[in-house]
Amino acid sequence: MPTDPEAVSIDEIFSMITWPNFVSQFFNGLASGALLALISSGLTIIYGTLGVLSLAHGAMFMLGGYAGYVAFQATGSFIVAVTGGTLCLVAVGSIIEFIIIRRFYNRPPEDQLLVTFGIGIVIVELVRAVFGSLSFTVPPPAWASGTTPMGFLIYPTYRLVVTGIAAAALAVLYLVLYRTRIGMIVRAGIEDSTTVRMLGINVDRVFMLVFGIGAMAAGFAGIVNAPVVSLTPDMGDAILVQTFVVVVIGGVGSFPGAILGGLIAGEILSLTSMVDPAYSEVMLFVVMTLVLLLRPQGLLGLPSRD
Repeated sequence: MPTDPEAVSIDEIFSMITWPNFVSQFFNGLASGALLALISSGLTIIYGTLGVLSLAHGAMFMLGGYAGYVAFQATGSFIVAVTGGTLCLVAVGSIIEFIIIRRFYNRPPEDQLLVTFGIGIVIVELVRAVFGSLSFTVPPPAWASGTTPMGFLIYPTYRLVVTGIAAAALAVLYLVLYRTRIGMIVRAGIEDSTTVRMLGINVDRVFMLVFGIGAMAAGFAGIVNAPVVSLTPDMGDAILVQTFVVVVIGGVGSFPGAILGGLIAGEILSLTSMVDPAYSEVMLFVVMTLVLLLRPQGLLGLPSRD
């Protein structure tokens, strides 16, 4: 009796799901999820404090990677690359807020979406004009290269380091925004900016810094992720889509929701690819749809700003 080709195919697929393979994919999902959480936290910081949903966030992720690449080429130091990429994005985000974004705070949301979408396109095309469409790579630092034995499997050391770096960056962002004076000023400015100005605090300057911090989170993730994937001008497109899915799952405007949503999305993308990589993003959108149906505000969503 002839064997059913489809049944054989399914058997072959599930035969690949071994315990070492599962654990390896789980750690891959943890690393990518931590990076998605970091990128999404930047978007959440901008929206939660300024009320602007930035479509330029994917371009900021890409620009951070290229800024770090330039710094690495000039110095050969990965630490300098990360520092340079991070500082560059703080400056770029602050300048964009000062010149463009602050003029759209009181405009309709669709105007904000259109202007940030345009900013993203301009950034991508400027990078393409300077660097071309070829891909570039940044090697991991020597102390994080190679592999790490984990009992029944050997795992790339840098992916473990990425997870730790992203977790540390998220912790720093949380402390800065929720446990410092600037965080209190930001929240007070959102509720009643007139009163805060009467106290002698320059709210416009604080908001400029917040937008810079949000852009910095995306740029930092871009350079930290550079040794894992190649740098291309269009690399931010897929990240932007995944970031919005993460924000929807976790809850728009919720910093803890961005972390939870990022980890969930990372595991969905990684574990689904064990069975069939073509369905990884499909499953991500399926989960987002279920969350919207069952809990429209997201898993840890904040009350509406309206």
